[in-house]
Amino acid sequence: MTETSRVVPGVTSDNVLMAMEVVRREAVRTPMVASAVFDEIVGRRVWVKDETKQRTGSFKFRGAYYAVATASSDQRNAGFIAGSSGNHAQALALAARLHDASATVVIPSDAPASKRSAIEAFGARIFPYDRRRDRREALVQQIAYRSGLTVVPSSDHREVIAGAGTVAWEMLQEVNDLVAIVVPVGGGGLAAGSALAALGHNPRLRVIGVEPATADDTHRSIKSGRLTSIRPPDTIADGLRHTEPALIPFGINKSLLHDVVTVPEGAIADAMAYLWRYYRTAAEPSGAVALAGLLQVADRLPDGPVGVVVSGGNVDWPDYRKLLDIAMDRTERNPHAAPVLR
Repeated sequence: MTETSRVVPGVTSDNVLMAMEVVRREAVRTPMVASAVFDEIVGRRVWVKDETKQRTGSFKFRGAYYAVATASSDQRNAGFIAGSSGNHAQALALAARLHDASATVVIPSDAPASKRSAIEAFGARIFPYDRRRDRREALVQQIAYRSGLTVVPSSDHREVIAGAGTVAWEMLQEVNDLVAIVVPVGGGGLAAGSALAALGHNPRLRVIGVEPATADDTHRSIKSGRLTSIRPPDTIADGLRHTEPALIPFGINKSLLHDVVTVPEGAIADAMAYLWRYYRTAAEPSGAVALAGLLQVADRLPDGPVGVVVSGGNVDWPDYRKLLDIAMDRTERNPHAAPVLR
């Protein structure tokens, strides 16, 4: 038994490596980019892993593709279903199409139009639901049972976690002396996969999760030591509006994450502005959360380069422009200083 096998039975850093061999067939090896000006702001080298350039516009394609690729032929013949805020739904729709399978997705009725139109373009069947009234997972299970579909959760799935971990694996292949990796946390699959990849590379490497302050279910859960639910959160980071961590990722994250920090809404918008100004990356709010977290914890990290996962870029243009206009004006008043978090 390897050192990493003790974490969660069936999910280890070896699983991330196995996922890498499959995911690389279709996933884009997204760029690691740096900015000398932003490095000066933070006081260290910062490498941004730009998953906005991934197929379907987010890291979610990795996990969905690996889950579908490793499913049985009977499961692929019957089709797949998932509940999602939008990015995982797009990812599953494309992954299913690449395997000549059908996909059904249950998404919020207020999901960004850009995400819904992309899902439709990939040929998936859509069931909308009300985030504040309906229980999404119950709807998913009902439809799956009625139609004989295989559920591929956005986070609570071993293959999805392993596939998501290939983001960090690629980062460590390209920059092997990272002292920390900072990732957004929603359901927790990306953080869990990244933590497993880091453990396999260097057990001392820190993986730090970041959540919006209004959507701090993982922060609260890790602090209490048990799954803790919150009310449906109100945050611009629509991909991180979870009310409770997913079970399997939580088992990994509570053991392996160095910390989970929370950031206010203004800091998320500021991070979107920094990403556009210094990296020419158009990140959705959920995708910019990790950079906002780095600005909060940078002075507490060991000396050395840090990797930041920009997890996605699927945002409606009017919303993006509105957020960016405000944040660009605010950050341009003092472009060489990190924002003050309140």
